[in-house]
Amino acid sequence: MEGVRPTVKIISCGVYVPPKILTNADLEKMVDTSDEWIITRTGIRERHIADESQATSDLCLEAARRALEQASLKVEDIDLILVATSSPDTLFPSTACWVQKGLGALEIPAFDLSAGCTGFLYGMIVAESLILTHVCRRVLLIGGEVLSKITNWEDRSTCVLFGDAAGAVILEESQDDSGILSSYWRADGSLAELLYLPAGGTRLPASEETVRKGLHYISMKGNEVFKHAVRRMEEAASEALRRAGLNVEDVTHFIPHQANIRIIEATGERLKIANHKVYTNIERYGNVSVASIPICLEELRVQGKLKKGDIILMDAFGAGFTWAAIVYRW
Repeated sequence: MEGVRPTVKIISCGVYVPPKILTNADLEKMVDTSDEWIITRTGIRERHIADESQATSDLCLEAARRALEQASLKVEDIDLILVATSSPDTLFPSTACWVQKGLGALEIPAFDLSAGCTGFLYGMIVAESLILTHVCRRVLLIGGEVLSKITNWEDRSTCVLFGDAAGAVILEESQDDSGILSSYWRADGSLAELLYLPAGGTRLPASEETVRKGLHYISMKGNEVFKHAVRRMEEAASEALRRAGLNVEDVTHFIPHQANIRIIEATGERLKIANHKVYTNIERYGNVSVASIPICLEELRVQGKLKKGDIILMDAFGAGFTWAAIVYRW
């Protein structure tokens, strides 16, 4: 369309969650906790858990197939496979390469992006740049996690939070005014140790001691993470809206990363966004990290709640620390 700034849009979405469900009642039998305690502090009632045979690439692969099917595309129509994850199958090769193998997409470029729970939005920004510079025509972006396998199921402060899932989208250049209107992304590595996986890399290679001390599980200082998350998510959302020339009243749907209901509510209050515009599903999935935003998008689409011209504000915060927001016109 003449006179319209080039944008990049989502043309399809695919979601996969493992069938196994772990409820709060199940957790009551595993650790010293209660359904009331979990719901009050996190908003989570249940989460999906991968079985022993499933790795992150398995979930990503199924989500990718569904996104391709929804778009009526073949894998040969894709120019790049980009996987955002904090729980890769292997340190190398990338989870994206395992997905490529599963799809039979030989020689298509594939790599992982590590930005904690913000990884899906970082991935959208990277994909947008590659598409608008004509390096790629279509990008398959997948956010996938099997966090259950790096969660300490004896630590009640963290084991109640996380679940497993994958969400995939296919992006290409838009032919109208729909698509990404603006974005904002930042990071602060000085806060890295508030939320991280201590061992398994070159800083602390796997050893008998690291296993004995439980250093291959997620380590999080929840209260500190909460404070930074709310402040930075408000910052990202406000700046992305400013860059789009919009304000909070223009937003049709606010999709925050589904980490904790208290973070979501506090961020919404600071942004002064109406409650009915805030989409949440954390009660059914828990914190599935990079998969949370694409799952929310697909649920809104399936429910018929996304209309042409709707303004969607996506907002996330994650390990790194990283934070980002995207303003998107449906």
